[in-house]
Amino acid sequence: MAKARRAAQVYHAYRDVSRPGSPGIMTRIRAFPRMIGGALRGDYRGLGKGKLTMMGLAILYIVSPIDVIPDFLLAIGVVDDFGVFLWLATSLLGESGRYVTWEQERTHRAVNG
Repeated sequence: MAKARRAAQVYHAYRDVSRPGSPGIMTRIRAFPRMIGGALRGDYRGLGKGKLTMMGLAILYIVSPIDVIPDFLLAIGVVDDFGVFLWLATSLLGESGRYVTWEQERTHRAVNG
């Protein structure tokens, strides 16, 4: 069940990134720092403090030498890290796409009044 859910998340992220007119993957990746800064300042309300905290914890979990399931249990230990990484990657790509769209709309409103 969890594998199917992760596979669906990856598919939806790929479909979203490759959709015509959608921000490309590099545009989204370059938007990460602006999105996080905007969320912390309160300018961008699309990324809540809770999700931002979960993303930070996911990064810590991936890079931390302490694991819930030790990596020396190769088949299982690496899979849990990979699952967290997939969640983080799909969340960041999806949210940064929404952020880029929000940023473009905000710029358009500022220019056109």
